[in-house]
Amino acid sequence: MASRQLDNSPCPVPFWLPGGHLQTIYTALFTRHHRIAFVRHRADTADGDFVDFDWTAPGLFADKLQSGHQAPPDAHLKNTSARRWLQEEDWHALPQTADTQALVLFHGLEGSSCSHYIQAIAQYFRARGWVVVVAHFRGCSGFPNRMARAYFSGDSDEVNFVLNTVRMRLPHARWHAVGASMGGNALLKHLGEHVEQSGFLHAAAAISVPTDLQAGGRYLSESKAGRYLYSPYFLRSMRQKLHDKASRFPGLIDTHRLSRVRTIYDFDDMYTAPMHGFTNALDYWTRCSSKPVLRHIRVRTLILNALNDPFVPLASLPTCDDVSDQVLLHQPAKGGHVGFTTGSFPGNFSWLPARLARFFDTNS
Repeated sequence: MASRQLDNSPCPVPFWLPGGHLQTIYTALFTRHHRIAFVRHRADTADGDFVDFDWTAPGLFADKLQSGHQAPPDAHLKNTSARRWLQEEDWHALPQTADTQALVLFHGLEGSSCSHYIQAIAQYFRARGWVVVVAHFRGCSGFPNRMARAYFSGDSDEVNFVLNTVRMRLPHARWHAVGASMGGNALLKHLGEHVEQSGFLHAAAAISVPTDLQAGGRYLSESKAGRYLYSPYFLRSMRQKLHDKASRFPGLIDTHRLSRVRTIYDFDDMYTAPMHGFTNALDYWTRCSSKPVLRHIRVRTLILNALNDPFVPLASLPTCDDVSDQVLLHQPAKGGHVGFTTGSFPGNFSWLPARLARFFDTNS
């Protein structure tokens, strides 16, 4: 790969979808994309918690067991994109050859395998014959995690656990990794901090990623759109999960302060930061930003950010001077936040998966 590349080629966003806000919101709510069902695997972590993985692959069927019998419905999975739990014989059905292409996906804030971008990317690569697995951050799989802690944007150790888990299951595969938004920051931070551990990856990509969490967090907390539109959307589920934790861990969560949370800053300052070992929200955002370690990445990596992303201030985007020669920055003028809708009305979400595939295939 040529040193320090920057790609400004456009995402062909249609004329009827102007502006970063509309591109973001319309795509999340209305843009057409293929849907896919998964088979779920749960892995226990060393600290007594668990991470849920949703798998799809040639030979792995969400509604049918390896015996050929129909899989009975599982009521516990009804609000997820998984149809059944993975059985031991399913591992033997996964391709295990050296030319097996495999992809692990990291979702964004409060996302899951149900998220539109995860669904679209998983279906696209599954159709190409790839093994695809979605790793859920703790508490995002449709099940509350076991501990008072949850997840945070710079958890390199958790990313390392995920990568080790999927690599152990398919040790001979050609593994790739993609993270969206918050998940992209966590992935990039891991790639920059754990160079040796991530060396088995053939390529990686981060989509609409806030590499400067302080800039992104301040925007979501202080701008009108962030404070009155985006923050309430995320906080709806975040507050509910924290109320559940408060009932399971009495005295550990300040429910009075939680009732006064109005922004992402408020939430991170009262819970995310202190629960995960940081002094406050600003300390958390500063120490967990991936931007300072992008120069250390040794895996070929695509960082895709639209210039009109309403979650990521333009001035905070990484430049060629911020990254290693293994990183390609693609910064199209339009696309919003994971909002790369293209085509005639009502639009489709095919451009993003195809962009990832092109990078994985050609490094460009």
